[in-house]
Amino acid sequence: MERKMRMLQVKHLTVTHKKDLTTLIEGLSFTLSPGDRAAVIGEEGNGKSTLLRLLYDPAALEPYAEWTGEIVDQGLRKGYLAQELSPDELALPVWEFCQRAPAFDPADPGALDRAARQVGLDASLFWDDRPMSTLSGGERVKLRLALLTLDQPDVLLLDEPSNDLDVSTLEWLEQFLLNCKVPVLYISHDEPLLECTANLILHLERLRRRTAPRCTVARMGYAQYVEQRAAGFAHQEQTARKERAEYAAKMEKYRQIRDAVDHQLNTVSRQNPGKGRLLKKKMHTVLSMGQRFEREKENMTALPEWEEAILTAFDADKAALPAGKTVLRLDLPELQAGERLLARDVRLWVDGPEHIGIVGANGAGKSTLLKLAAEELLPRTDIRAAYMPQNYNELLLGNRTPVELLAPSGHKDDVTRARTLLGSMKYKAEEMEHPAAALSGGQRAKLLFLSMVLDGANVLVLDEPTRNFSPLSAPVIREVLAQFPGAIVSVSHDRLYLEQVCTRVLELTKDGLTPWYG
Repeated sequence: MERKMRMLQVKHLTVTHKKDLTTLIEGLSFTLSPGDRAAVIGEEGNGKSTLLRLLYDPAALEPYAEWTGEIVDQGLRKGYLAQELSPDELALPVWEFCQRAPAFDPADPGALDRAARQVGLDASLFWDDRPMSTLSGGERVKLRLALLTLDQPDVLLLDEPSNDLDVSTLEWLEQFLLNCKVPVLYISHDEPLLECTANLILHLERLRRRTAPRCTVARMGYAQYVEQRAAGFAHQEQTARKERAEYAAKMEKYRQIRDAVDHQLNTVSRQNPGKGRLLKKKMHTVLSMGQRFEREKENMTALPEWEEAILTAFDADKAALPAGKTVLRLDLPELQAGERLLARDVRLWVDGPEHIGIVGANGAGKSTLLKLAAEELLPRTDIRAAYMPQNYNELLLGNRTPVELLAPSGHKDDVTRARTLLGSMKYKAEEMEHPAAALSGGQRAKLLFLSMVLDGANVLVLDEPTRNFSPLSAPVIREVLAQFPGAIVSVSHDRLYLEQVCTRVLELTKDGLTPWYG
């Protein structure tokens, strides 16, 4: 029997951090119905993941946040895809991880096979005894999506489902979302995916130095939302500036009249009391006119406010590399992950300020290859290499704060510079003192990006560099990397990154690296 489709409603939702009483979301109301593909967008740290966790399980917020408002879910069966797996989950064998999914054991072989084929996986992966941590990021996302579909949820809550997916699986995800019969609320930083799939936008912002939250709900596609938002802001700014110019002109004329009447009052003869009374009456009228202008000022169109994109850049002199510089000569007869052979005859040569992008199917060994490249480049003394892994915790272990990570010396000047750079990346003062490991994925990505800027790196080894940057920040990051005068060796499935940043794109297959034309 077909289940009755029901709606998810959120009414006047406000979410506040317990630690520093920062309000992340205020007054959010929306309804999610069958056929809705609602994309949650906004800068890093604005509460997007927190919103999805709250809708799935309000108790999950208790350790760090509190909320008010109403969530009407009518007993909906919710399928939730978290942005990251916990360390305990990553340590589990694949088969044991699958066993923990409620719908896995009751599923018959046919259902398991269909779920695997939906996401381009071999069904045998369900019974693999490798730890989850050894799967590629894309394989983990595909596996979790397959397990979600087995449970036949009434609503899907997906936190960054596009992270780490290869291009062909991104295309599958687009079709999956377009054909989904149940409502979907998802977070994604992949702009082409948003443009292709979203028909409802939830935009979470924090204005005025990230102290004033604003929620916008727009029932339209992403491209239309961006266009209308920009046009609306332009019209609002034009109207506001025109009103202010007219107000300034009226106030200047008012001041001239007031000053003239005031001068006459000060010079009128005591022997002419009648004229004095007339001038006082006139001054009363003039002052009333000034009060009316002040009231008009209160009703003027406000200048538009929006959350500005991040702003940072590399030092062009420090990052520059000469055109003939040999950056990397990596020749691998075999590329392996443990005992598994991934590819043969891999040849990765990089010269001068080349920007290399590496693509390939999930599990092809791209991250493994990039780690080997980093191991070659980081010890070199003739270059300054920096590595940004896919798993940020490899470099952000412990409870150190962003300031401590960027200014380990603790010297006053270093701390000041670190705080200035963090401010350019839209960190609040309180967030600069949070443990780095507790920050959102996007905030940690910003932190690693800043560390590369501070180190004066001229060779960047980047594993999915834009994966956690918002649609607002990602264009800025792409522009900064496109203008980077040093060398970049990167793995990415971001189609705009490959087009705008990379001077050469290679595909990793079982037979090595070959040119990729997209």
